[in-house]
Amino acid sequence: MTTDVYHAVGKRKRAIAQVWVRPADGNTRTVNGKTLQEYFSRDSLVAAVEEPLTVTSTLDRVSVIARTHGGGIAGQAGALRLGIARALEKMDETLRGQLRTAGLLTRDARSKERKKYGMAGARKRYQFSKR
Repeated sequence: MTTDVYHAVGKRKRAIAQVWVRPADGNTRTVNGKTLQEYFSRDSLVAAVEEPLTVTSTLDRVSVIARTHGGGIAGQAGALRLGIARALEKMDETLRGQLRTAGLLTRDARSKERKKYGMAGARKRYQFSKR
């Protein structure tokens, strides 16, 4: 007996998350071999990652296994959130409307603006001296 496994990729800033979702009892949620609470120590990040599952009421019906790399912990959480939403959409097309209205299928394209030459940062300038 083989169960279907749905794969999707999510990106946010410099972080990339590969996600595998399969219909199961819903106990398994691992990221890089650790549980969600171990990997994302803040409750707000865990809630953000589980948002696609709570919106679609599939929290106890699917198992999630993910691999993330790049970026910081918050960027990885955002990438994982998008990856889970995309995988759920592949698993069940009827969930697309719920995920779309919640804004979970849109990639957050915001990233760090590059530093320009002659400036202290992306927008900040060095102090101007008139004399």
